[in-house]
Amino acid sequence: MLKKNTLLILTLLLTTCQLMASERTILVLGDSLSAGYGIDPDAGWVNLLRQRLAPRQAPWRVINSSISGDTSAGGLARLPALLRQYRPGLVIIELGSNDGLRGLSFVQLRKNLAEMIQAVEQAGGKVVLVGGRLPPNYGSAYANAFHQLFDDLAKTHAVPLVPFLLEGVAQERTLMQSDGYHPNGEAQSRLLENVWPVLEPALAGIAAKPGPGS
Repeated sequence: MLKKNTLLILTLLLTTCQLMASERTILVLGDSLSAGYGIDPDAGWVNLLRQRLAPRQAPWRVINSSISGDTSAGGLARLPALLRQYRPGLVIIELGSNDGLRGLSFVQLRKNLAEMIQAVEQAGGKVVLVGGRLPPNYGSAYANAFHQLFDDLAKTHAVPLVPFLLEGVAQERTLMQSDGYHPNGEAQSRLLENVWPVLEPALAGIAAKPGPGS
């Protein structure tokens, strides 16, 4: 009986540790802006986030599941398996720019992002949504509608919003690659600073949650 009780206690402790570890996992679901297109991936903003969080007493694990060229439909298709595999406490959704650049349906984009938010929340995680902007050559009406879509989604689903990942970067040629769409290595710290004021309170809220048995 003693051995059985000991085994049960060890099993419960292991399960608790696994749950706590998964809660302290950040999943970044993004496109080329988060995948580090055209630069050393180690220099990308997601890895800089990993480095910033590493010294903490209870460090966060950061999983970068970003794919260059990915759309909201691609992210939605990949998300269920990622949630099962990593059970993240928080998911940063940075998708939609390729939908806008390719002229894909805003109705479908909104639906895809909403379903991703709902899937994360149903799995017990929190979401930080990253908004986007389109180049001015797409026309002001189209570009404004695209940007507004993210703000509307964040309000509807009550999730934190990073208004624009490339704020203070897209307008600076010295911080962009020659294609004019992707930030260079020097810009990555600015991308992190655009995310951090929204991400930090979300992480604090998760860390403050009562643990199992509290």
